[in-house]
Amino acid sequence: MHAPGAPRHGSNMPVSRGLGLILFLASPSGLLGGNHEALKADAEQFFRDRVTPFINTYCIACHQNRRPTRAGVNFSPALKAPGHAAFTEQWKKADVRVKAHDMPPKGAPQPDEAARLMFADWLPKLKYLSDKDPGAFVIRRLTKTEYGNTLRDLFGVDPSIADGLPDEVSGQGYLNSLSPLQLEQYLTIAEQVLRQIVAAPGGRRTEIEKGLFGRFATPGTDPRRSAREAARSLARKAYRRPPTEAELDVLVATFELGRRNKLAYPKALHLMLKAVLVSPQFLFITPAGEAGPDSGIVPLDGHQLASRLSYLLWATMPDEELMSLAASGKLHEPAVLRAQTKRLLDDPRSRALFDGFGAQWLNVGGLKRQVFDPVLFPQMTSGMREAMYDEVRLFFESIVRDNESVIRFVDGDYTYLNGTVAAIYGLERAVQGPEMRKVRLSDRNRGGLLGMPGILAATSFPNRTSPVKRGVWVLEQVLGEQVPAAPPDVPALDKQDPAAANLSVRQRTELHRTNPVCANCHRILDPIGFGLEKFDAIGRWREQDTNGQPIDSAGELPGAKRFSGPADLKAIIAGRDADVARSLVEKLLAYALGRKLEGYDQIVVDDLMGEIARDGYRMRAVIDGVITSYPFTHRRIEVQRRLNEQN
Repeated sequence: MHAPGAPRHGSNMPVSRGLGLILFLASPSGLLGGNHEALKADAEQFFRDRVTPFINTYCIACHQNRRPTRAGVNFSPALKAPGHAAFTEQWKKADVRVKAHDMPPKGAPQPDEAARLMFADWLPKLKYLSDKDPGAFVIRRLTKTEYGNTLRDLFGVDPSIADGLPDEVSGQGYLNSLSPLQLEQYLTIAEQVLRQIVAAPGGRRTEIEKGLFGRFATPGTDPRRSAREAARSLARKAYRRPPTEAELDVLVATFELGRRNKLAYPKALHLMLKAVLVSPQFLFITPAGEAGPDSGIVPLDGHQLASRLSYLLWATMPDEELMSLAASGKLHEPAVLRAQTKRLLDDPRSRALFDGFGAQWLNVGGLKRQVFDPVLFPQMTSGMREAMYDEVRLFFESIVRDNESVIRFVDGDYTYLNGTVAAIYGLERAVQGPEMRKVRLSDRNRGGLLGMPGILAATSFPNRTSPVKRGVWVLEQVLGEQVPAAPPDVPALDKQDPAAANLSVRQRTELHRTNPVCANCHRILDPIGFGLEKFDAIGRWREQDTNGQPIDSAGELPGAKRFSGPADLKAIIAGRDADVARSLVEKLLAYALGRKLEGYDQIVVDDLMGEIARDGYRMRAVIDGVITSYPFTHRRIEVQRRLNEQN
């Protein structure tokens, strides 16, 4: 994490410089899976005897320690330390490219199919080269939603007080730095909070003030000692853990800074509160203290585990029950942790699990802002986009609440509609009014995520459907497969031969297959998109496309699995229940940890899949498994992992 710089406030430079000093001083300083030694030995031999010769024969000429390195891929260090986390993504991308026949490039020596299959067998073995390691704890900044919710729970202010902050970019990780501009924004919001919770000069203290400062708001015989106790009370709530004595020293220094600038005792306390609100310990989710560099792997501190759980399921600070369990040391007990997970999921605040994770997993987080051609799709008003989002959210929440199998995401026979989105289904007469309600669906083409207007709209262009985007969405988000990026020199459908303008979207999409580089990937992903082509860009059923061409939604997937439309396609995907469940586990675990999964994480996922399968792939088992998992409850403490140790 980068230590934030000092704010700039021209009219109050001594106090501002003091807050800058606070931020600098307060910045955070820097098993499961069973015995897999036999598997590790097998992976090492497989890599030595088979993968290394493959790389040396077909890859190393272009991808080695030489300038320039083709496509930024360098196998020289990866051959020396294949199991290092730094190379995980490189191996995954190589696997995809080799399977798709994108690599080696045309004109270079080519492996036969048996050699390509052998290379594909390498990726599942890679994880066994990893140490039993939960990974380092990812220090991350509170998201805009988390920040607003935390201010609400601390001070009773409306969380919309944070609306002026920029939105985050979706991804598995989080932002972990502060720019001077952002720091100014946090200072402004802190001042707004103070104006709302602190009494006007000469007025009676507000209830919030009394709760925050209690008896410490009145000067005692030793103002510095009183201020320290006030700081202890404030910091315990705001930092989501007991503060260290060093942290209290920093806060008391702020109080004394205010006194030196002629602030009255209450005003100096208020300055100290502002320092709390712009401190890294409040703005960032951090480990509670740090052990020595040789400490290795340790359980998370109880308070940090409480925060990790609460921000995952509620997007806000832990409540008093969680804090008490953290202080008692009981939260690490699996039964207690599962009971608290259930309690948090049963609370209405657990909507945050969808708004944070679910919307990101399903790529509908931007649906409310998505733009559609107003001439072609005048129905896509803000109310329609809101209803589409809520349909997906309520469906997700019902699977969590009712503890259904995750395969219901694919083959569910119900949804949630109001009069607005019901029109997309042709059910506007049966469902009227603004209230969202549960509706059973008799149309086998509907039901589940693949037939849901919000999903179909999110995977479309502003003016038309996209079989490619829909196919990629199913493969990556539902089945957990990795699809290589399109080559940069392939034009979009709308930019291809103008003579093809009257072709159907399917026919134009199939033009991609004239490019041999594209053909291998499109052979798998295009049929999935074609299977959903009878849904238009906003999810309405149709028989003809915009050119009046009849829509052919039949196709075939590898394994001679034929389908004639969405209902058959859903049945094929639902038959891959283990793949659907694993994809969800991997994405939820990555989101909960704030990082991409690495080698040993996959062994953890293997073990979780065994437990989840025994429970019928039910959603609560997925969530419980992630929250009680080794990486979620432990962390590695190490100053730096040095790659050259293995070279």
